[in-house]
Amino acid sequence: MKFGIFFEMSTPRPFGEGVEAAVFHHALEQARVADELGFDWVWAVEHHFLEEYSHCSAPEVVLAAVAAQTDHIRVGHGAVVCVPEMNHPIRVAERCATLDIVSNGRLEVGTARSSTWTELGGFQADPDETKKTWDEFVRVLPKMWSDEHVAWEGSCFSMPERNVLPKPLQKPHPPMWVTVTSPGTECDAADRGLGCLGVAAAGYAEQERRTAMYFRRIEQCDPVGGVVTREVTTLNFLFCHEAAATAAQVGMGMVGAFGLANSHLLWTREAYPTRAYQSLGNLAPGAGRGRGAGGGPGDAYGIPEGICVGDPDIIGAAIERWESIGVTGINFLLNATEVVPQAQVLDSLRLFAREVMPRFRSDR
Repeated sequence: MKFGIFFEMSTPRPFGEGVEAAVFHHALEQARVADELGFDWVWAVEHHFLEEYSHCSAPEVVLAAVAAQTDHIRVGHGAVVCVPEMNHPIRVAERCATLDIVSNGRLEVGTARSSTWTELGGFQADPDETKKTWDEFVRVLPKMWSDEHVAWEGSCFSMPERNVLPKPLQKPHPPMWVTVTSPGTECDAADRGLGCLGVAAAGYAEQERRTAMYFRRIEQCDPVGGVVTREVTTLNFLFCHEAAATAAQVGMGMVGAFGLANSHLLWTREAYPTRAYQSLGNLAPGAGRGRGAGGGPGDAYGIPEGICVGDPDIIGAAIERWESIGVTGINFLLNATEVVPQAQVLDSLRLFAREVMPRFRSDR
């Protein structure tokens, strides 16, 4: 089992002087501590215009800073928005290759197509085209990274023969992923040989179904590049404390704050008449699902099924269940709109690394 941390850069109102800066510098400190503790990944989203929910519009800058301040942890786009109005494919290839070089070959490249009308409408992008442009991006990027000269004639962009520079340090190119929010995207990932980067909460049963489908299909994949990434990760929350009741009080406050910020987003399907989006987005779980729904050790504290909030034993039991259904990694949100003081976030990380992580390492 691998473990990562996941940055949204959610920022509380009012946006006074220094508020955004504090969020970013807290995230960088969390990345440094996670590197020291042996976490596997740091992921940064790409979102635009999403007030409070995410102020992470330039993840390549954040990840470059993380790479400069760490030694071992891998840095991941979670994910590059593959919409030409937002990111030209050539520029994505150039930026990612450069980031792979400056991180000494630690880059993971997640891909996505954006979910909200706030973002797509802001860039005047057509939601009906985003699935097509995403597919074109994931097919051309490996060629730009691996081939000396590339020419491309496509529906979202074309280019005459050129050598796209620099080339990434990892050969033939960095691992590639696609973000998964709604059912079916795991099949898109598997068919193309991409990792399944879960960015929405799903219960055990639904995640087990998706994971089994993914691993069945990836065995017959037609890879878009020279690397097949056989990984299924989920997005979770993390707050670890010796006292389960304290963990629930603080951690579920964070979960609730994230859910509130999420509920204010304008999802594309709500605003635009399209069949290209089947989901209303990555809704956070509710806080009161009771013992009958989950049957887990966190139920007595109002912790939803599978959420990694609690004492080390509660969190360990949840991760054991995720591991048993085939999930290969969990990425954790550590805070939401800064509702958890930074000292408590770091204490939670350290306790998790000391008491929980060793139970799931191959050398245990």
